[in-house]
Amino acid sequence: MKVTEIVELYQDGNRNFAGIDLSGADLAEVTLVGVNLTGANLRGANLTRASLNKSDLSGALLNWANLTFTKLGEAKLVEADLMKAQVNGAVFVKSKLPGARLSGANLKGANFRGANLWGANLCGANLQDINLRGANLSGANLNWANLQGARLSGAMLYGALLNGVNLNSAFLNGVDLSGVELDGVNLSEAKLNGTNLEGANLIAADLTEALLRGVNLTGADLTGANLTRAYLEKANLKWARLSQADLTDADLKDAILTGANFDGAKLTGTILPGGNIEHRCLARRDTAV
Repeated sequence: MKVTEIVELYQDGNRNFAGIDLSGADLAEVTLVGVNLTGANLRGANLTRASLNKSDLSGALLNWANLTFTKLGEAKLVEADLMKAQVNGAVFVKSKLPGARLSGANLKGANFRGANLWGANLCGANLQDINLRGANLSGANLNWANLQGARLSGAMLYGALLNGVNLNSAFLNGVDLSGVELDGVNLSEAKLNGTNLEGANLIAADLTEALLRGVNLTGADLTGANLTRAYLEKANLKWARLSQADLTDADLKDAILTGANFDGAKLTGTILPGGNIEHRCLARRDTAV
């Protein structure tokens, strides 16, 4: 079916296009609000700036499609295939994408605020500057994804896979990341104020200049982590492992350090509770503040 025919049918009130084959079609700037495109074949289609708000694309094939600045607010894309798709700048506010396949897709600057991405596969996707505030990413595969500058405040990440993820300059304020595996992850300049990282694995993580005010790091493993110039005012570091960590010029004012292990940590210029500044590397330090 030709695009012109679909537009005419839509204008006549038809909303059911389930299973339609539009692979490679040019649907740029087309308006198809509230339509049924379940199981549709849209491989390689051009949907640039199209309006598909409140439409159902569950099970649709959108791999290699161009969804640049496409409007898909409150849409359904349950188990849709968007592998390698261009989704930069698209709007998916409050959309449902559980089980969707987005591995290798470019979602730079896209808006997924309040979207449901439960169990979605975002492995290796470009999520730079994406808006994921309040999104459900429980069980999502974010391995090796680029989340530089991403806004994740209020997002749910329970059970999410974060191996090798890039969270440089990301906004993670107030997020529950308790028990997550973030060893070796780039969190430099990230905003983690009030975040729950209790029991998290942050071995060798890069937290250079990260904002961690009031963060809960109880029992977290920060062995060998880089916390140079990190801001940890009022952070809870009870029983945290910081052996061999670099805390050069870090600010731990009013932090709770009960039972924390600083074996071999570098504390040059570190502001400790009480306002004291260290000027040396410690061979071992078990604090009880």
